[in-house]
Amino acid sequence: MQKRVISLSVTLLVILWAVVAMVPNIFAASVSESHAATPSTNNPYSPAYQHSYRHGVLPTIAQLGKIKSYQQTHTVHALSANTLSYGGGIDGIGVTSGKEKVYVVFWGTQWGSQSTDGNGNLTFSNDSPGVAPRLQNLFKGVGTGSELWSGTMTQYCDGSGVSTGATSCSSSTAHVVYPTGGAFVAAWYDNSAAEPSAASGNQLANEAIKAAGHFGNTTAASNRYSQYVVVSPTGLDPDNYKSGGFCAWHDYNGDSSLSGGAASSPYGDIAFTNLPYLPDAGTSCGQNFVNSGSAGTLDGVTIVGGHEYAETITDQNPAGGWTNTSSGEENADECAWISPGSAGGAGNVSMGNGSYPMQATWSNDTSACALSHAIITGGSPTPTPGTTPTPVHTPTPTPTPGHTPTPTPTPGGGTTTQLLSNPGFESGVGTPWVEQSSGGYEIVDNSNPHTGSYEAWLCGYNQCADSIAQSVTLSSTTTKVVLSYWVYISTQETSSTCYDHFYVRLLTSTGSTISTVQSKCNSNVGWTQYSFDVSSLLSSYHGKVIQVYFGATTDSSLITNFYVDDVALNDTH
Repeated sequence: MQKRVISLSVTLLVILWAVVAMVPNIFAASVSESHAATPSTNNPYSPAYQHSYRHGVLPTIAQLGKIKSYQQTHTVHALSANTLSYGGGIDGIGVTSGKEKVYVVFWGTQWGSQSTDGNGNLTFSNDSPGVAPRLQNLFKGVGTGSELWSGTMTQYCDGSGVSTGATSCSSSTAHVVYPTGGAFVAAWYDNSAAEPSAASGNQLANEAIKAAGHFGNTTAASNRYSQYVVVSPTGLDPDNYKSGGFCAWHDYNGDSSLSGGAASSPYGDIAFTNLPYLPDAGTSCGQNFVNSGSAGTLDGVTIVGGHEYAETITDQNPAGGWTNTSSGEENADECAWISPGSAGGAGNVSMGNGSYPMQATWSNDTSACALSHAIITGGSPTPTPGTTPTPVHTPTPTPTPGHTPTPTPTPGGGTTTQLLSNPGFESGVGTPWVEQSSGGYEIVDNSNPHTGSYEAWLCGYNQCADSIAQSVTLSSTTTKVVLSYWVYISTQETSSTCYDHFYVRLLTSTGSTISTVQSKCNSNVGWTQYSFDVSSLLSSYHGKVIQVYFGATTDSSLITNFYVDDVALNDTH
């Protein structure tokens, strides 16, 4: 659903029977059956009535009874089929027809102090249920472990070859892309100020625009396939969700009906989600909807987070993508809160990094709510977005980087300085590299160097959490910064599922994550060089101390070895 998406509709059974008694014959199907289409804004009992920005709002069960009763005696849009049709795009954008890029924004100082867990996720002192790492893991998991929940969305398309009103897509059109390897790009803690107690739609949009700038997505091309999930801390009421009867919504910055008005973006259109702190809503927003007890405490987090993600990639600039023109619903709205075990009901979806409770989404080609669906591919998207940072994969060796921070002239002007000392670890153990090993091992080692006699060896044992980092000071006149390094991975794992992980990050001087530049997992890879232009990621850190960080974790069986050598952080100024 655009805007107000998942309603506070999980209600005690006794309330349901009371509604049925008051409104005879309204519920011809059981509550677990999905397809009572949300009525138009002409119905005075609809939460969208006189609130047009509440696109496709899902009412509570009790409110739905009043809505249907009104429909029985008034000429309102009849209950319609669930088929979605294409809205023609807004600003040329209909669906996410390129590689999905999800950025998670934890807004406001109310989150407390930040840490990082063994999987590289941001964690917070005021998030005892673990909403933050659960969301990050979800977006890392989609598109992994051969999951087919994402397959349903790949049937939808956009582009000049798709007519407004179309209900199916040809193979030549650009389809929603399956998020192979995960959709997550990075997370950011914006602790520059407290989040407002009840942020408006305009304020939420401006926070998403701010995040785009933080992540270096400063062009329309870099935001074409990006979405920003703005997550509020506990105790707040973003867009008055507590009284508004919803759990989350998504939109884009240019929607003039946003509460507070549209938000101007210098970076092109920005797709974003308003995601309140869902444990505050309890069962109303899905707690224990699929799993009982403590296992289901965060059911609503992944159900609602997945709901908004699925709707964003099929209707990125609402309502230019795929919606039900009679009801205003999007693909996830039509399957919201269907009980587990029912046809089209919610359930646990296995991904490469774990299992997540998810809801089904509407499938036009099977006319059903689907929790899994074959992957459909189409033509190439237009335009192709720019990506920041862009990895350059060089499978053949290049000359070994210099091992001292010696300035060199740069063609076209400026001087390039290698900021890292002992970049090939040839001085052995000790400063300026700082090691941490959960197993107590020396990380600088001489068993498998790329060049010279030493390299950094992370893990190689079970239940490992190893890291090595170095602090440097960027030039105050920096114009370009490039991070490069060589990586070698050997593993005993035989599955493509990611059990063991390797991360490359840029950190602040105090250890907060600026950006995760790269993440890899257990797959055998010979010595390979990677290079990233990280200039935009470090644009706010000129003249400041930052850290270059390499970390790795493993699970309880089948070890993986991660080796790093010949690291360079070249600062042109």
